[in-house]
Amino acid sequence: MSYPRVVSLWRYPVKSMMGEELNATDITEKGVLGDRKYALIDTSTGKLANAKNPIKWPNMFDYRAVYTDPLQDPTKLPPVRITFPDGSWGVTTDEDISERLSGKLGRPVKVAATSDQAGDVQFEGYIPDIEGLNNKKTIFTRSSPEGTFYDIAMVHLVTTASMNKMRELIPESRIEVRRYRSNIVIDVPNESGFIENDWVGKTVRIGDEVIVEVTQPCVRCIMTTLPQGDLPNDPAILRASVKHNNGAMGVYAKVIRTGRIYRGDKIIVE
Repeated sequence: MSYPRVVSLWRYPVKSMMGEELNATDITEKGVLGDRKYALIDTSTGKLANAKNPIKWPNMFDYRAVYTDPLQDPTKLPPVRITFPDGSWGVTTDEDISERLSGKLGRPVKVAATSDQAGDVQFEGYIPDIEGLNNKKTIFTRSSPEGTFYDIAMVHLVTTASMNKMRELIPESRIEVRRYRSNIVIDVPNESGFIENDWVGKTVRIGDEVIVEVTQPCVRCIMTTLPQGDLPNDPAILRASVKHNNGAMGVYAKVIRTGRIYRGDKIIVE
């Protein structure tokens, strides 16, 4: 019998920047160790700099963030190296890093860590002009879960079945995992369609230790359509999710049991 397996793992050290692919990672109560532990705060509003609002933050995906050292202690994260669009770089511990980022982004920002935050923090999102969406061409404001820079939940899962379904629906588009910024990508042999929808309310065992509970579908936003690297701007990606899957792609989950997971780990949905 062929079991579903983990085919890739992803961590995004700085919210809304490009991240890093992993071969293994610890899963903590707040998700992948080191995931979205840093963010840029707009000091003029106190809100997160966030690619969900590309009108204000049009080029967040041109920045890449990676940790300078391996992560071993969740209470002592190493600094993050941020690579700028022009190839230059800086580290979150640099005295001038916030000033440099402010100059490039055209708005006053500071680098913040979740450990620095008291209470929740707000972020904005822009709703594009796509049929099936409510309140088109407006900006919404929401709060991250307390003590985090996440949008809703701690872990995001997506399957190869869902991505293959999107490729069938819009063959002219490039459907890649980069579009969805998920933490765990799961290969599901001999399955088709948006199968994660059926996982809501179930537990997912990952490898020998980790258990997560799927809480809800991940309703997508404009971020999936934005250009990044060699991927072009493509509104058809969000349009297809809205038309064929109520806007969702993948699912959110909360951590039930922590531990370490590896690329290649077996997945059991119960």
